Amino acid sequence: MKAWVFAAITGAIFALGLAVSGMTSPGRVTAFLDVGGGWDPTLAFVMAAAILVHAPIVRLVRDRRQPLFSEKFHWPSQHAIDLRLVLGAALFGVGWGLSGYCPGPAIVGVLGGAPATLVFVGAMAVGIVVTRLATRRRPTAG
Repeated sequence: MKAWVFAAITGAIFALGLAVSGMTSPGRVTAFLDVGGGWDPTLAFVMAAAILVHAPIVRLVRDRRQPLFSEKFHWPSQHAIDLRLVLGAALFGVGWGLSGYCPGPAIVGVLGGAPATLVFVGAMAVGIVVTRLATRRRPTAG
């Protein structure tokens, strides 16, 4: 139970940060990607600030034997750059560039009830389900 409470608090802080920084607005994201027109560097500053906060915390946490609010750490288990990673990253980037949404800000944006946000999150949910079904059916190597 303690892990769920901490996850909810962390998610709320993340959502608040996205809202305060304006990253729930797809116009902000597409303006960042428009380097030939009305470029808006706000996203770069938000990313840099996130890295400055996150990097030292990860360094401290990696030295711990066990997390505070879970039984074990959930670090990425795969480190290889394979076709699945490249295709997934490309699909994510194309979707992000066309819509102006990435998953975190879109989920926060659902609270505003904008139809485009609701359609994006619905399509994202369908994509997650389809991907999970497709990867379950595929035999694993080894």
